[in-house]
Amino acid sequence: MSRISRVNAITLLSDSTLGAFALVPSSATLDHLVRYLSTWSGTDKFFTLIQYTLKLVVPALVARARLQHRVGLRKEPTSNVAASLSSFADVVGDFRMLGRFCGLFPIFQWMIAMERSPPPTRALLNIERLQGWSMLVYYPLEHLYYLRAHNIIPATVPSITSLFRRSSKTVNLNTSKLAMWSCRAWAVYILLQFVHLMEDRKLLLRREKRLQKGKEVSVEEQEDLRRNWDAFWNEMVSNTANLPLAIHWSLEKGIFTNELWPTVFALINGIASFRGGWKATALPTRKPVVDNVDDVVSLAGDIQAT
Repeated sequence: MSRISRVNAITLLSDSTLGAFALVPSSATLDHLVRYLSTWSGTDKFFTLIQYTLKLVVPALVARARLQHRVGLRKEPTSNVAASLSSFADVVGDFRMLGRFCGLFPIFQWMIAMERSPPPTRALLNIERLQGWSMLVYYPLEHLYYLRAHNIIPATVPSITSLFRRSSKTVNLNTSKLAMWSCRAWAVYILLQFVHLMEDRKLLLRREKRLQKGKEVSVEEQEDLRRNWDAFWNEMVSNTANLPLAIHWSLEKGIFTNELWPTVFALINGIASFRGGWKATALPTRKPVVDNVDDVVSLAGDIQAT
């Protein structure tokens, strides 16, 4: 074999092995996924689906293991796979909570931008102002809960007054209370979001009537209205699923005796939130009429009162 033939053979071999991805067609879906997961909100929503899907799978695996043990197909009524998946779900939840340590920055950005470019109505402006302040309460409390739950900070810290004058007063950081009050702030946000959605509905109905009266309505206008109604109902589902979670974790004893229900509601919220974010990052991007702060307030109810 001549030298040129050997070079050509080596080139062909490298192209067919190392360059195998040349045979893979480009994918708009993959580009969309990378674009979505490159955002903090997208990553959080993606891991929300993983976390609560696993939390639903684990009880099913445990029930199957017990059933197999009863009929003699398994020596022990336990599932090692279920234990591993449960541990991984806890790691994912911990990762998501740690990721929200940067959550205050987009809240500040949102509240500053809101004052310079306010929503279309005064009612929406005041609603979003109150929502922003509720998040300014939520995040610090959740951060303190996380740090205390991991024994990163002590159980008692000096009071604020001791910083300005000599005082031995301290504040007790109780993880249960921190969890409950942070979720209460979250519940305030959710209730305000229902009011927000009702205002959004009024705007959408007005726009719909205006388009119906118009003689010539473009396909683009009709499609844009359809997308906004879709975003409205998607947010309604997400917010409705979040409400029982916020109430449950805002109370000392909660409202559910079976922890399967919080998992189901959290998964519903996760699916709706992921769907909304996926559509929002599709090309070409359009700003919806339903203007909420889902991208800066990414909550899935991870705090559980202990």
